[in-house]
Amino acid sequence: MTIKTVFRALRHKNYRLFFAGQSISLIGTWMQQIAVGWLVYRQTHSAFLLGLVGFSSQIATFLLAPLAGVIADRHHRHRLLLITQGLAMLQAMVLYDLYAAHLIQVWHIILLSFFLGAVNAFDIPVRQSFTVDMLDDREDLSNAIALNSSMVNAARLIGPSIGGILIALWGEGVCFLINALSYVAVLWSLIMMTLPRWEKSGRNNEPVMLQLRQGFSYALNFMPIRAILMLLSVISMVAGGVQALMPLFARDVFHGGSTTLGLLMASSGLGALTGAIYLAGRGNVLGLGRVIAFTAALFGGAIMLFSRTSLLAVGLPVLLFSGFGMMVQMASSNIILQTIVDEDKRGRVMSFYTMAFMGLSPFGSLLSGVLATHIGAGKTLLWGGVFCIMAAAIFARNLPTLRNFVRPLYIKKGIMTQEVHS
Repeated sequence: MTIKTVFRALRHKNYRLFFAGQSISLIGTWMQQIAVGWLVYRQTHSAFLLGLVGFSSQIATFLLAPLAGVIADRHHRHRLLLITQGLAMLQAMVLYDLYAAHLIQVWHIILLSFFLGAVNAFDIPVRQSFTVDMLDDREDLSNAIALNSSMVNAARLIGPSIGGILIALWGEGVCFLINALSYVAVLWSLIMMTLPRWEKSGRNNEPVMLQLRQGFSYALNFMPIRAILMLLSVISMVAGGVQALMPLFARDVFHGGSTTLGLLMASSGLGALTGAIYLAGRGNVLGLGRVIAFTAALFGGAIMLFSRTSLLAVGLPVLLFSGFGMMVQMASSNIILQTIVDEDKRGRVMSFYTMAFMGLSPFGSLLSGVLATHIGAGKTLLWGGVFCIMAAAIFARNLPTLRNFVRPLYIKKGIMTQEVHS
């Protein structure tokens, strides 16, 4: 693995601009996320409301993502991204204004979180589909996807760490303001791109509901896509629960404050960043099926161990492994989906990925909040880890069958030869 190999997608100008703008913006996003969780728990001390805020922030993603996928396949993705990023900036500004005026209440946060979730429902599948449009050579697609993940997780490492310190010094509002200002970078990067003229496909005249049904049928009837999305759904629900309960662990289990919360999230982010660098350094997509199964089980095992410790010195390194497992499993799923999908259905399949990756996370947040209220946060995460390991075992058992479906596609696309086994 060399530096040139890891960052090879940056040789494309448009992707280089996108990477720079998003890297700045995502730090602000993670700062706001930690600030929202801390503000809610500081005001209410309620595990249920923590789960409810997480639920409200992503339920719209679950409901609207399929429609967003159709739109991503029918319209100019670059223009759509300008709109969604602008709306996300507006959400952060409203959050800051309410905080600065000392008017902010939990119901404000729930409504604004729902609004941001609706924006993300369109932004994420469009952004995922747009990755291939920024590359002059599609052979760098898997590297670009891995770099996207490294960008997210580098921000996940930096943002919560800075956010925890800023909250301790000046309160949550400064995180909301910085996040709003950070969107200037990504909007600038999108405006500076030079893209070929977008041609509207004749199939875009088909009814939206027909294209939506076609997308569902394609994803559900093709076994590799279905299996990947099912495993991803389990991991996402458990990960949503872990994230929602993290402020509770920071204060009640590890007896810390906002800085402790920042350290916990940063530790998970460091593990995820390590995983992203590992994926970016891979030469191709072959063998990722085994990687998906192993890292899903690794995530589950790490969460089980984290749920049983009350020592921060143990919890931090365990979260490194959970972050590594979660990120590699999710990014590897993204890579395989984008390399096997039919081009005219890319947006819709990535919307289903978004549903599994983020849309189901709110159900995990809400369920974990309810369970933590009744059986405790530790037992809630323990059972989540058990389900992850069970789902990983089922996926691993089906790998030989999945390879039989994927191998002809990879041979047709030149990703592998007849003699090579994935």
